[in-house]
Amino acid sequence: MIVCALRRVVGSGRAYGRLRGCLMAWRRFRFGLRHVDKTFHMGASCYVERDLVAGPYSFINNNCYLQAKVRLGRYALCGPYVSVVGGDHRPNLPGVPLIFSGRPEVRETVFEDDSWVGLGAIIMQGVRIGRGAIVAAGAVVTRDVPAYEIHAGIPAKKIGERFPDAADRARHDAVLDGPLVHGRFARPQLDP
Repeated sequence: MIVCALRRVVGSGRAYGRLRGCLMAWRRFRFGLRHVDKTFHMGASCYVERDLVAGPYSFINNNCYLQAKVRLGRYALCGPYVSVVGGDHRPNLPGVPLIFSGRPEVRETVFEDDSWVGLGAIIMQGVRIGRGAIVAAGAVVTRDVPAYEIHAGIPAKKIGERFPDAADRARHDAVLDGPLVHGRFARPQLDP
């Protein structure tokens, strides 16, 4: 909300870019994020662990909840309210109440380059969202999502391909394997 209000005052273009950069510098310091690229952006009211690794131009929107050992590739996007959860209790110990079961080792959760996870999706810890993959809003992902596939539902299942044409996929891979692409961020949606 503060960013939107300042956006109205600052206007567009370079001034907004500087404002966005200052805001993220503060958030990197506040949350102790030492392993995120300077172009990484995080929305308001997010919970992230200090060990978050985020590549260039990766983005997590407002109110996301990311447990430990999460890695975002280049251009990875998480919509609002995306959560990485699970793996925090051992339910298979007979005679031991869950509250006393302890925690297993945390597995790494990976959002590969140019993946996009929609609003409110829940990603189980240890899952890999493949390069260029899309996870629909509200999906619950319990298994790895292969590259360039579109998954939706509870539990998430394949509903399509991002690039059905092999030539389009190869062209997109060439861009992702090449030098960093710099562009203009989409402006935040403002209240009317």
